[in-house]
Amino acid sequence: MSEETTDKVINKDTGETVTEEAPAEDIEINAGSAENAESEDTEAEATEENAETENAEAAEEGSEETPEGGEQKKSWAERKAEKKAQKADKEKEELKAKVAEFEDRAKRQLAEFENFRNRSEKEKAQSFDRGAASVLEKLLPVVDNFERGFAAVDEEDKDDAFVVGMDKIYRQLMDELDKMGVKPIEAVGKEFDPAFHNAVMQTESDEYESGFVAQELLKGYTYHGVVLRHSMVSVVQ
Repeated sequence: MSEETTDKVINKDTGETVTEEAPAEDIEINAGSAENAESEDTEAEATEENAETENAEAAEEGSEETPEGGEQKKSWAERKAEKKAQKADKEKEELKAKVAEFEDRAKRQLAEFENFRNRSEKEKAQSFDRGAASVLEKLLPVVDNFERGFAAVDEEDKDDAFVVGMDKIYRQLMDELDKMGVKPIEAVGKEFDPAFHNAVMQTESDEYESGFVAQELLKGYTYHGVVLRHSMVSVVQ
């Protein structure tokens, strides 16, 4: 700087104020100091700008890290969804187990009901058969009387209208009994079977071997394979 600066100085001996001019060197030093101050201010501003830039970059980095944080949040949501799905699967399996249990119970009850119905039908049929057998057993003496009557008819009377009419009634009765399942038991010439035959006497026979039925004294009958009445027979000794 070309301009000179003046300083006011008080004289110690006289007490008067004296104006002194500052040396040019001092002016240059002061100017240098001012320039240094300005450069320091500039550096400070630059430092602040750098700090702001770093902060901005840090902010940008933080913003760039947001997606990563979002991924973490998303993975947590996925874990939550997986737990929810696992819980739903567990509940589904429990429901399936309960449904299977109910189905098994229903099948068992249906099977029990079916068995009960079959058993009831069987018992009903057996009851009917017992009732029918009881009635049929009471009819057997009627059949015996028909046969005894025909055995007492003489040969010359067999063509009589009354005898012929009674024979037709007898045959009709036997046909109906046969349709109902009543069958006569074969006896004469068969080996004695205590399940069907009732031996009331023993006899000698040249025609049959020992242990065979030689004579039938009272005809026996079965009803659907069940004995209604045993045959009374004479067995060869």
